[in-house]
This record gives sequence, structure tokens and C-alpha cells, in this order.
Amino acid sequence: MDDDAKLIEFEAKIKRGEKIEPKDWMPERYRKQLIRMMSQHAHSEIVGMLPEGNWITRAPTLRRKMGLIAKVQDEAGHGLYLYSATETLGIGRDEMVDQLLEGKAKYSNIFNYPSLTWADMGVIGWFVDGAAIVNQTMLARSSYGPYSRAMLRICAEENFHKKQGYEIAATLALGTQAQKEMVQNAVDRYWWPSLMMFGPSDKDSPNTPLLMKWKIKRKSNDDLRQRFIDLTIPQAQRIDLTIPDPDLKLNKKTGHWEFGKINWDEFYEVIRGNGPCNKERMTARRKAHFDGEWVRIAAEEYAKKRKTNHSNNN
Repeated sequence: MDDDAKLIEFEAKIKRGEKIEPKDWMPERYRKQLIRMMSQHAHSEIVGMLPEGNWITRAPTLRRKMGLIAKVQDEAGHGLYLYSATETLGIGRDEMVDQLLEGKAKYSNIFNYPSLTWADMGVIGWFVDGAAIVNQTMLARSSYGPYSRAMLRICAEENFHKKQGYEIAATLALGTQAQKEMVQNAVDRYWWPSLMMFGPSDKDSPNTPLLMKWKIKRKSNDDLRQRFIDLTIPQAQRIDLTIPDPDLKLNKKTGHWEFGKINWDEFYEVIRGNGPCNKERMTARRKAHFDGEWVRIAAEEYAKKRKTNHSNNN
């Protein structure tokens, strides 16, 4: 078949609800969009370890320390799942990592904000992982098989992260006045960046129509953002925390919460590398990559030795 006929069959397969697998024919634009999305997702999991890893030694109890260690470990695993899934599209992991370290690849804007207090660990789990669940539940139905399958385990673990974060936030909200003020401050700082996590408004997102046509995404940025808001406002009300949006109100006809204007200028500044912690995050990642070079060399030599021994034994 020529490429036009292949494209017709490709789109018919997606329309039937079938998965596209690595050896299947796919348009080059489909492949490139997946590499962009999936590598960005993987980078976000890895960079996302930094603001939380900073609090492991300062967690207030052994239970909290163990929970935070487990969460950071999960995020490392998520990054590895996603790098592996992205490699099925014909790009090497080294190339993806180099793109991140050279500043050519993006990761989620939310990880360029500082984690200033223990309450941030609660709000990050509640807001950031909550937003991730809304987005990743949709990605678990993506048309690309390896991506959707990777999401199944990731979503299960993200649900644990969100519950852990909400429990921390609720405990502080019901604690002393100082504790409640601390968690309210974290809510105030993380609310708007969490809404930005879903990406620009649909009218300013040129890739969304094609991504939805090919069912890489099942819902638009604005629909996912609205879903997150509708889920999160009642949760905040239950623990008597205030969302920092004076325009927030429930539309009784639609059942949706209406919200104020997002500062997209701030979003694009962070994406361009000018956020509060962009330089700090990339400095940390480059240092970790450099410091870990000996481990990669040792692993490669061990693999070569095992392969040689296996060949000699045969």
C-alpha cells in the first residue's frame, strides 16, 4: 500500500478502538508527537523527584519519611517505564536524556516551583499528583499500546500519592493554627501552577486537535483542567482550606466550578526557563548525571562480560 492507503487504514484502526503497536505503520507526525509527549512525561517524573527528595531527611515522623521515600522511588520507576515505552518509537534513552540536559526537552512547569515547607509535600501530593491522575487516566486509554499500558501501573501508584498528600494536608489543616496557616500558604502557592499543568487553553494549543483525532489524547486541556477543579474544590472545603481564587463559584446549571483567569504569561516564562527553580533543577540533574557516570560504565561492562561468558559457554 502507498502512504495514503496506509494512513486510511491507520485511522480506521484507531477509530475501531484498536491499539497501535511499535511494529505497526504509523505517520511520522504521530511518532514525533508521541516522542515529544512521552519523553516530556518521563523527564517530569525524574525531575519531579527533586522538590520532594529535598524533604526526606526533614520529614516530621518515621512514618512520613517512609511514605515520602516510597513516593520518590515510585517516581523514579515511572520515569524508567516511560523511557522504555518511548524507546519503542525508535529513539534511544541516551538521546532523550541528552535532550533534557541540553535544555532542548521540556518537563512539567510545576517542578520549577520551590518546596518551602513540609506542607508543600501534602499539597504537591494532593494537587500535583491529583492533576496527574486526571491526565494519566485519560492517557491509559491512549491509542498507542506501550504508552497506555505504562499508564496502568503509574495511575495506581499516583492514586496512592494523592491520598498520601491529602492526608498530610488534612492533618495540618486540622492541627494547630500555625500548621493550618502553613498548609493554607502552600495551597495559595501551588493552586495556579497546578492548573497550568494541563497546558495552554485549547484555543492556544495547536497540537490538541490532531492528538485527539488520533486518540493519543482523549480529552482537551480545558476539559481535563475543569475535571480537576471540580474534583478538588469539594476536597478543600471538607478540610476548611480556601482556594485562592476570588472568582471561583459553582454554576448550578452545569454543575461545574467557574474559575478566574490563569496567568499564562507566568506559564510561558517558566516554560522558557525563567521560573523560580529552573536553573536549580537542571543544575541538580546535570550533577546527578555526571556523578552517576561510573555506575553506567560499570553496568555496561558487566553486561558485556555476561554476554561474552554466555557466548563462550554456548
